[in-house]
Formats: sequence, C-alpha cells, structure tokens
Amino acid sequence: MHKDSTQRASVLQHVSLNVRRLRHAADMSQTALAEKSGVSRRMLVAIEAGEKNVSLTTLDRVAEALDVAFSDLIQAPDARDPSRINEVAWAGTHPGSKAVLLSKATATREVEQWEWCLQPGEVYPSQADAEGWSEQIFVFEGCLTLMLGDQPQHIGTGEFFMFASNQPHSYRNDGDVAARFVRNVVI
Repeated sequence: MHKDSTQRASVLQHVSLNVRRLRHAADMSQTALAEKSGVSRRMLVAIEAGEKNVSLTTLDRVAEALDVAFSDLIQAPDARDPSRINEVAWAGTHPGSKAVLLSKATATREVEQWEWCLQPGEVYPSQADAEGWSEQIFVFEGCLTLMLGDQPQHIGTGEFFMFASNQPHSYRNDGDVAARFVRNVVI
C-alpha cells in the first residue's frame, strides 16, 4: 500500500473515532448533528464508519457544529501533545498530492507568517518575546539549528518544531547549503 494511502487510512480512522466521541460528548444524535452541520446523515454514518473520504469543507462544517477545532477531528485521539498534529488532512487523486496539518496554536491577536533564508554560517539572534507567544518553524530546504538558550534543536528538511518564544533564542545555519524555512509567530 502506498505510504500516503496508509496515512490517509489512519486519518480516516481518527476522524471516525473523534466525530463519534465528540458527538456523544455533545449529547447529539447523528440526525441532530446532520441538521446543525448541514451534512447529510448518510454522510455522517459513513464518516463515523471510517468509510468516506471526506472533504475539508465537510469536516469544517462538522467541527463548527460540534463547537470544536478542525484539528480536533483529525488528530490521533491519544496524542500526547495536542498542539502537534502532523496528520494528512487531504489526499488527492494523484500520488503525492496532500495537505498535512502540522500543528496548531491558540492566538489571542494574530499570527505572522515569515519566509526565511539563512546562508551557511549566518546567525540571527532573537530576544525573548512576550509571555504567551510561540513560534512554529517548518524547514523546506537545508538544516536549521534553533538555539533555545544553550540547547540546540536541529530541524532538517521536511521537519517542523514548535516552541514558546518567551525565552532567548536564535536561528543558525551550521550547514553547507542555504537553510530555507517558514516561521509562524503566534501572538
């Protein structure tokens, strides 16, 4: 079985378990959820059975009707870190086409999205942000060394890392090629 198919099967299973669990927690029948979400009862039965490849829009509507976050539907039910999702939320018909929800963070004001490029040997020191701020880093080329105090975190191509940014931190490229990454600052 193709790896993406395996990932998609596991997220369908997560959605199935989570929708059922959250619907029961809200003390809603499938009919009541169908009426509130605008999603047919037949579709909900298929989703809860893990049989239906469901659209992101449908999942958004179900999440809103259950008064939960979209990520609560697709995350593994036994996840230890609720902010780290790393689940395939959508798979296309062409191999390799997919959308992966990496992480979530609660923002009180806004989220800034930055694209960074550090050439070999470059360092960017950053002061501690305000209490409650966090950052999400996704490296799409090279390897980034994130220093949290004096502790290095090596984040390679295709990897991501999240941290509370209310501490001194810096970004460093110790490699031989440019490190390119996306940095989200959650305020």
